This record gives sequence, C-alpha cells and structure tokens, in this order.
Amino acid sequence: MTPRDRALKWFQFFANLPEEEELMNEHHELVYEIFANIENAVTKKHSGLMSEIKNLKTLDGRTYFVGPDEKFPKGCKSCLMGTGLSAIRKTNKCNARCKFCYDYGCLDEIPPIGEKMWEIGGTKFHEDDIELLLKIQEKPTGISYVYLEPFCEIEKYYGVVNKFAKAGIHQHLYTNGILANEENLKALGEAGLDELRFNLGATDCSDKVIAAMKTAKKYIPQVGIETPMTPEFYEQFHKKFDIIKETGIDFINCAELHLNSNNVWNYEGEKMYVYRHGYVSPVWSRELTLKLMKEASENDWDFVIHDCSNHTKFARELNLKAHEGGWFGASNYGFEFDEIPFEIFLPILEDDSYYEEV
Repeated sequence: MTPRDRALKWFQFFANLPEEEELMNEHHELVYEIFANIENAVTKKHSGLMSEIKNLKTLDGRTYFVGPDEKFPKGCKSCLMGTGLSAIRKTNKCNARCKFCYDYGCLDEIPPIGEKMWEIGGTKFHEDDIELLLKIQEKPTGISYVYLEPFCEIEKYYGVVNKFAKAGIHQHLYTNGILANEENLKALGEAGLDELRFNLGATDCSDKVIAAMKTAKKYIPQVGIETPMTPEFYEQFHKKFDIIKETGIDFINCAELHLNSNNVWNYEGEKMYVYRHGYVSPVWSRELTLKLMKEASENDWDFVIHDCSNHTKFARELNLKAHEGGWFGASNYGFEFDEIPFEIFLPILEDDSYYEEV
C-alpha cells in the first residue's frame, strides 16, 4: 500500500466515525502528517506556476502581483503593511446569493447593526461619535466598508465616508455593483472614497456592472475587481476581457477561495487542501490566479493582477497582530471548521499527483 493509499484509507475511516467520537493524539498526528503531504504537493505546483510568470513582484514577501506598481491597491498595502484592515459594518442585507459567499444559506439570519448605528472594531457608534473616536484612538492607515452589500443603503454612507476622508484615512468599499449608478458613484467620490472594489464574480461578469466600473473610474481614484477566483469567473472574465479592459480599472484582486461550513458543500467533490492548518481551499483557485498572472505578464496588461492567496491572508493576520501589540507569532489566522470535515478531502487523496511526503 502506498503512503497516499494509506492516507485515503485513514480519512475514509475518520469520515465514518460517529460525531461524538473524538480522535486521540496519535490520530491527530496522522491527520497533520496527511495535511502536510497534501499541502507540500500543492505548494510545489504553485511554485512551478510562479516560476513561469515574468516580472513577478512581491510586497516584502507578504503577497505577489504583476503589473504597474502605482496601480497596486492602496487598501491592500494598508492591510499588509500598515495597521491592518479596519472593517466598518453597517448593512446586514445583500441582493445577491453567491455560492462562494461565507454566509451562504444564512444571509437572512445575520443580525442588524442597528438604526443609525455603525460597527467599528466591534463597538457600536453613531455617526456623530466618529470625531470622538478619532480624537481618542490612533488613526488607522486604512478602513474598509463590508458586511454585506453597502449599496443596499448607500445613501447612509456618504456622511461617514466624508468624516474619515477629512481625517486623511484611506477608505475602500466592496460591492457586487448591482445597484451602482452614476448618481451614487459620483456621491461616493465627492464624499472622499479612495477605492471601490467590485465583486464581478457575484454577477457572472454582468455587462451592467462592468459599465458601472467604467462610471466609477470617473469619480473614484482607484477602482478594481475583487472576486474569489473560480472556474466560472475565470471563463467569464476572458469572454468579457475587452470591455473589462476598456473600463480603465487599476487592479484585480484574485482572492483564493476559502471555505467554511456554510459554503463548503457547494464545492463537494472538488480537490481541497489546508494551508498552515488554517484556510481550506479548492486547489484550482490559486492555480487559476497564477495562470492569469502569467497571461497578464506576457501580454503587458495595464492593470495589476494581485495574488490574494491564503499565504497573503496568513501574512495579513501576522501584520495585524503585530500592530495591535500582540506577542511574537500571535495571529488570528486559523481553521474555520468546528470539526475536521474529513469527507471533503477524499477527492484529493484519490489523486496521486496531489500527495507528496514532506
């Protein structure tokens, strides 16, 4: 029996254990050995693909990209080099249902922030409290507006954006773009938003959203795409490449799709791996990103393709904890399942090419 066959037999055994039965230490050691062998094979494939990319650039080893340095998203620099990604939450609604969403299947269960309230750093604020916050605490290098689709009530955002703009804090906002139009994009630009990121994969590269990206470039300094890299997006992007290029976007953040208990079963049967005992991802996600980066470098695309991978997320959490004054090695990066879902790793263990002993 080969080591890979042995690993497959063990994971089949673990997958069929009763839920209440806990693994012993020697079993955990075996599981971690198998995870390491899978990750080793995946990493070697990634390294091989990266070696084929001309003019591959790095941000101090924290992430990788190709394209013009000046178009690398400043929000990502804040996230990876500055005081981290300070999330501001307002809207608990979304007008899309994406199978890659971390909240897939439970969007209607997400609690509201509260009327006239904003959640910043886990604390609830009125808009009028922001001046007090800025006087008391050190300003972050950047903030982001998330959770869930801000354009569902975008008119509430302009005043807050303006307050942080006057404070000189870089701001970026995420949207699926469905509700974006000339009026609200102009208002965001006038309020002082620095960067707008469209999740183009949420609409299967909709022509309407692509048009909104072009409109956004008239009013907002940096406009780009941030989408989990999936085969569907990869295919549609190439079909719509010419009109996407004409929008004048600055970057595409190709997020390595990572999964949790809400969305993982939408990808049942795919080959999965675990990065550093943390994020679980289909192996094709980063492979597609690296292929796109190679294409961009060979054809001199005039916008950045950013490899927002699990490695990048790992570095992000280290950077954030360092700026928070955490102890050496502290990080919030970790496994996002309560229990190991052994059955999702069976497909990759059935493939000899994704198993290599460390």
